[in-house]
Amino acid sequence: QVQLVESGGGLVQAGGSLRLSCAASGRTFSVYDMGWFRQAPGKEREFVAAIVWNRRNRISTYYADSVKDRFTISRDNAKNTVYLQMNNLKPDDTAVYCCAAGSGGTYYDAMASYDYWGQGTQVTVSS
Repeated sequence: QVQLVESGGGLVQAGGSLRLSCAASGRTFSVYDMGWFRQAPGKEREFVAAIVWNRRNRISTYYADSVKDRFTISRDNAKNTVYLQMNNLKPDDTAVYCCAAGSGGTYYDAMASYDYWGQGTQVTVSS
């Protein structure tokens, strides 16, 4: 069982930056693929970024096209934490951001690949 708690959300002006953190419980954090998803009002939850173990047992990162070159996902296994650095934020980035943990999933951008979810943190970007 893994419990995830997000933090770092808030209100920021367009062009600003925020860093989200997701702290995980459990001693096996390092084996999990980790992802960030977001859900804006009236919209479905969508993939943002993932940091996963590839077949060569190395880390790979993936991003949605809408956030590529602006967001960076990283992890610190010693702290059981995954981060999402968000730069050059836009009003369209306004959403509740949730982190997720999974293993053995086929598609890093699919919610079904993740077994554990946090409650989320609100990010609001003003124009």
